[in-house]
Amino acid sequence: MRSDLVVIPPGRGHSSQAEVTRTIGIDIIVGRYPEGSGLPRDAELTAMFDVSRTVLRESVKTLSAKGLLNSKAGVGTRVRERSAWNMFDPDVLGWHLEAGIDKRFLRDLADIRLAVEPRAAALAAERRADDAIAVLRDSIVKMRSFASDSIEFADADLRLHLDVATFSANPFMRSIGAVIEAALRASFRLSAPTEEAEREITIAAHERIVDAIAERDADAAAAAMANVIFNGLRRHGAAG
Repeated sequence: MRSDLVVIPPGRGHSSQAEVTRTIGIDIIVGRYPEGSGLPRDAELTAMFDVSRTVLRESVKTLSAKGLLNSKAGVGTRVRERSAWNMFDPDVLGWHLEAGIDKRFLRDLADIRLAVEPRAAALAAERRADDAIAVLRDSIVKMRSFASDSIEFADADLRLHLDVATFSANPFMRSIGAVIEAALRASFRLSAPTEEAEREITIAAHERIVDAIAERDADAAAAAMANVIFNGLRRHGAAG
């Protein structure tokens, strides 16, 4: 049973190598090839995917670079432990979304957000440019303009978070936001406040972030950002 997972449909237009890489990557993530297990032999995989040995080897090389596989002469290609996977890699994140998001994934995502985003909000309050507030308030306007379960609402929410990272004037903050953008968008869609009361609470919570940044109150901005993240966890039942 996988009723606790939310699956994000895959994209289209993959090259044969990209498709092989993606398929093996997802198979590893869902546990078809468990940690420490070996992949099937090259002959079996090339027949399975109907690709050349060169394409397969490039896929294995790509997955090894992302931390999912380890290939050694005489030992074969084995799946590495999950702690070795590069979770900041956009493909690895995307494969998790395709495989299905569970509460563990959402809590792990919230942990990294809590480690970064409140500090980004505090820095934005201290360093933001004069035109930053208009940009942030525009995202609030867009959130109010669209249905809570729409892509547009999620995109406006995401835009606000990424802009806060940008206005922190710390390039590392913005880079982290860019890397986890796909996962954040999925998380926002999952935690959409569908009831009117929850919608108002959510938008008001985001407004408090902007208000604190406008007032250059770093502590209040950090607290407001943390509150938004915890509220999202609560809505999709991953808190605790």
